[in-house]
Amino acid sequence: MKIAILSRNRRLYSTRRLVEACTERGHEVRVLDTLKCYMELSSHEPVVWYRGEKLEDFDAIIPRIGASITPYGLAVIRQFEMLGTYSLTESVALGRSRDKLRALQLLSRKNVGMPISSFAHDVHNTKELIKLVGGAPVVVKLLEGTQGRGVVLAETAKAAESVIDAFRELKADFLVQEFIKEAGGADVRCLVIGKKVVAAMQRTAASGEFRSNLHRGGTAELTRLTPAERATAVKAAQIMGLNVAGVDILRSARGPLVMEVNSSPGLEGIETASKKNVAAEIVKFIEENAGPNKNKTRGTG
Repeated sequence: MKIAILSRNRRLYSTRRLVEACTERGHEVRVLDTLKCYMELSSHEPVVWYRGEKLEDFDAIIPRIGASITPYGLAVIRQFEMLGTYSLTESVALGRSRDKLRALQLLSRKNVGMPISSFAHDVHNTKELIKLVGGAPVVVKLLEGTQGRGVVLAETAKAAESVIDAFRELKADFLVQEFIKEAGGADVRCLVIGKKVVAAMQRTAASGEFRSNLHRGGTAELTRLTPAERATAVKAAQIMGLNVAGVDILRSARGPLVMEVNSSPGLEGIETASKKNVAAEIVKFIEENAGPNKNKTRGTG
């Protein structure tokens, strides 16, 4: 197969591993800088150009779109979808998962367990937002934050009001979310491919930190999932429409709670903790599912 990986940096661990997996399995693979792709729109047929070259005949693309370039990345994926190229991560699914509020609304509608959240653009009484999620302590999250940035734990009502008021002054969109104390500063990252969890790890926050992100100094170790955790992770990925997803789950007294569904999960932490060749599993999925016009949305989104 002829496969393109949309990535801004070919030296990133995840990109390198995907290139290795494609090559080892006999595929022709090319890394394309997403921002260097440009598009021709006409009444005849859509075209994707790259540094003066017309991109044709790719069997599949693997989007690795960073959060900072989501709008342009979505446009590039849609253009490939319009050409009938199979996209491992479809534009509609990526758009859903990157909109944190929309993702929570979709999960809520399908009765997936998740922390209670509140959201508002303009609230005169900040105490109401805090009350909706059960009172302090609460977690306040910027909707545009990634890798733990823009996430604040407010341990008292006064602290929560101060953080919320500060975000409102900045005209930033944010969520107020209940704090799951029994999770103990740990969460579980489930790597879902298709309809199964292929690897999982527990991430534990560094001392003095409540965010378990590895970028924040957290540690990762192999963990065994319960049937409920596996089912929740797969259901969350399917609700988003993602073929590959990193589903972050909190272990709570009322069962697994989905914290986030990541459409471009990093591979380094999960491969190191699980000792599994996740990159090869991703390529196998493409082999089994790719084909002309095989995208669910067919570029119509």
